[in-house]
Amino acid sequence: MALTEKQITDALSRVIEPELHRDLVSLNMIKDLKIDRNGVAFKIELTTPACPLKDVIERAARVELSKIPGIGKVEIGFSSNVTANAQIRGALKLPVKNIIAIASGKGGVGKTTVAVNLALALAQSGASVGLLDNDVYGPNVPLMLGLPTAELTPDGKHTMPSVDQRDGKLIPMEVHGIKVFSIGFIYPPESPLVWRGPMLHSAIRQFLQDVEWGELDYLIIDMPPGTGDSQLSLAQVAAGVMGIIVTTPQLVSMSDALKGLAAFEQLKVPVLGVIENMGPYIEPASGARVALFGEGGGQRLASMKNVPFLGSIPLDPLIRVGGDSGKPVLIADPGSATSIRFGELAQQVAARVSVVNFQSSNVIPISVIG
Repeated sequence: MALTEKQITDALSRVIEPELHRDLVSLNMIKDLKIDRNGVAFKIELTTPACPLKDVIERAARVELSKIPGIGKVEIGFSSNVTANAQIRGALKLPVKNIIAIASGKGGVGKTTVAVNLALALAQSGASVGLLDNDVYGPNVPLMLGLPTAELTPDGKHTMPSVDQRDGKLIPMEVHGIKVFSIGFIYPPESPLVWRGPMLHSAIRQFLQDVEWGELDYLIIDMPPGTGDSQLSLAQVAAGVMGIIVTTPQLVSMSDALKGLAAFEQLKVPVLGVIENMGPYIEPASGARVALFGEGGGQRLASMKNVPFLGSIPLDPLIRVGGDSGKPVLIADPGSATSIRFGELAQQVAARVSVVNFQSSNVIPISVIG
C-alpha cells in the first residue's frame, strides 16, 4: 500500500517543537515533502540556524514516522527562516528581523566582549548579523575587531576613517562575516562625549535609520552601561527591541545588574535572559576549578527576576588577549572551550528570540505543506 501525505503529516503532527510547544505541522515547519516508493523525504524549517534542539526534533520525527507500516527510507534535511519581530519592521521600516540590546547595570563587566562574541557566534551559525556600537562613553567594538576609528589631530579636530556612503546612507564596515558600525567611527574613542538626552535619542535613531544595514536576522546593540537616557531612547525608537543583561558573579555587580534588568521591565523591553561573565574557570596547570569573582551571581539574578539564565562565560585570558589584539576568541581560537561556550550561548539567545516572537504574535501559524 502506497504511503500518503496524510499519513506523514499525521505522524509529524505528533512531534512537538520543544521551545514553542506546538507541533511541526501547525507551525508550518515541514517543507518540500516528497513521497515515492522508496520512502519519504522532507525538510524541517527551523526558526533559526542556531537552533540548539535540532537533533531532538529530528529524533522525535523519526520515532513517529517509524510507526507507519512500510515507511521505507526517511530522509530529513534542515533549512532555517529566522522569525521576524513585527513591531520592529512596523516602527522603523528596517529590513532587520530582530534587535537585541546588550546591557549592564555598570561598566567593567565585559558587556562589549559579550556583544562582539555573541554577534560572531550567531554569524558562524549561518545567520546574517549586524553589530552596532552605541556605547557613547566607551566605544570599544572597533578595538576588539581590529577596525579603524576616528582620530584626533594636533589642532584638536578629528579625522574619520574611510566610511563609505551610498544614497545618503552610511555603509557599515564588514569583518568576520558581520556588519559593524560604531560611534567610534565618528568621534575618537578618547574624546569624552557630554551629551544630554535629546542628543542620545537622535544618535540611536540615526544609527538605526541612516546606516545601510541591509537584510539582517539579528542586529546586536552594545549599549552604554547604566540605566540612563540611552536605554530609554532605544525603547522609544525601536519598538520590539529585546534585551540581555550581562553581570559578573560578584554581589555588587549583581546588584547593579538588577537595576538594569528592572529598567528593561519598566520600559516593557522583553528580557531574553542573563549572561554571567568572568565566571569560574579551570586552571590549566593544576586542573583546579577557580572562581576568582565568586560564582552563581548570574543564576541568582535570573531566579530573582524569573528570567532565563543563558549561561556563564569563564574568566579566560584568551578573551582578554583576543579583545586587545582585534582578534576575538571565536576567531583566534574557534576550537577552545570558551569559543564553544559562546556558540552555546548564541543558540540559547536565538531560541529565546524565537519564543518571544512567537508568544507576542497575534497570528496563529497555518498548517501548509510547502
